[in-house]
Amino acid sequence: MTTSAQDINASDSSSRPHSGATDISPRVRLTIIAVLAASMLLPFAVTGPAVILPDLAHGLGAGSGASQWVQNAYNTIFAAAVLAAGSLADRVGRRRVLRTGIAIFALSAAGIAAAPDILVVDILRGVQGLGAAGIVSAGAAVLAHATSGSLRVAAFGMLGASFGAGLAIGPVAAGALGMIGWRAVFVAIAIVSGIAFVLSRMASESRDDEAGRLDVGGMVTFGGALALLSFGFVSASGQGWLSAPAMASFVAAVVLIAVFVVVELRNPAAMFDVRLFRSAAFTAVICQPFAVTFGFVVLLVYLPIYLQGVAGAGEFASAAALLPMTVPVLLLPLAARRLTAAVSVRMILVVASVCIGTGLFGMTAIAPHDSALRIAVPLLVFGIGVGLAFCVMDNAAVSTVPVTKAGAAAGMFNTMRITGESLAVAAAAAVLVSLTAGRVGGASAADALQGQAVDPATDAALTDAMRITFLALAVLAWLAAAFTAWAMRSGDRVAGGGGQ
Repeated sequence: MTTSAQDINASDSSSRPHSGATDISPRVRLTIIAVLAASMLLPFAVTGPAVILPDLAHGLGAGSGASQWVQNAYNTIFAAAVLAAGSLADRVGRRRVLRTGIAIFALSAAGIAAAPDILVVDILRGVQGLGAAGIVSAGAAVLAHATSGSLRVAAFGMLGASFGAGLAIGPVAAGALGMIGWRAVFVAIAIVSGIAFVLSRMASESRDDEAGRLDVGGMVTFGGALALLSFGFVSASGQGWLSAPAMASFVAAVVLIAVFVVVELRNPAAMFDVRLFRSAAFTAVICQPFAVTFGFVVLLVYLPIYLQGVAGAGEFASAAALLPMTVPVLLLPLAARRLTAAVSVRMILVVASVCIGTGLFGMTAIAPHDSALRIAVPLLVFGIGVGLAFCVMDNAAVSTVPVTKAGAAAGMFNTMRITGESLAVAAAAAVLVSLTAGRVGGASAADALQGQAVDPATDAALTDAMRITFLALAVLAWLAAAFTAWAMRSGDRVAGGGGQ
């Protein structure tokens, strides 16, 4: 089960090593560094390839469908495997799963850097998602075992900051590396994750001796449904929403989701406790990532491509344009404890969704050849909203259920967050291509979404597609604000904070 910082902080630490904040052994220090370094790479593995995707696709001669899987393969496997990796870590050892995940992550990045064609890249990106699932599932548990007291609080604060750093620094770092060549991004990932692997050998092993058997039925049905949804979106972007492959994939995905719910309801040791959705407050919190990550991922992944192809910006400039959005995501979670001590979690989440919607609505005025300054204000408002949400989402997820269900709630929340990211990448590509192709044809739309400069008509069509997408996401965020305000109307405060 994926473990959150809040769940760990609330757990009994009597059987774990104790370290004071001012007296940290070298072994513990290196363990913390290893987990932080590996965790920072997870969001970077999304933002980095997004910036250099046009160069990658051009260099390997990849079509639109194949290049979409550079992101979809990573996100889909990541989301599908995260709960399974957490369950496996409880049984075979958290340190073992963490080190295995880092090794997979490093080796796949090195393989991508040397890949001769797009098929190899796509396959290895899926493998990299598997490694990411191992890192995020076991990393928090390894930190919990290595620390206690004030050191644990500090370590998990740094863990949240590491995710924020990967999001904030990732685009700019990828843009700078991209000036060398797209392969340099994956070389950097391989080097940093290789260092994390060496340092992680200092971590102590831990496992749950009372863990039950693996929820194989839940793993297979959930992973299969997510893969089918992603395949359906890719098919829709290339062949149309009513094409046989797309429709068959969507129908099969719905069937598997229904089977997944039945399987989990009948399993007393289910990895995804669907009964928790009976709580309106829990439902509001656990669905919050969709309102947050849909817009966030669309901007992170597709705005740089738009700026490169339509506005003519370089890789570094298109990445730097995201800073007004990403910097608040890095900084605001650092003030989470003070913020949640002064304002209710309900209010923070409502304001966060309102800011997200307002920022997205501001982006509906985007135009070809806009300057970075022109879009800075709506991106800043949007980033403030995401940063506020990241302050409290994890904590809220485990605080809206009984203490005995905190671990299940944390795992479900992380799964929903990563699933939201996966579906956002795939669905946004399908929507943008479909809306653009309706005016200029499929070939031109596909080229535009790969960051290629086509012609003024295609630029205008893609711009309108972006505007419609931003408007739809703004409405989604505002609806989330209203639902959260209603579902969490008790307004209870949650102590502590932190988000990823």
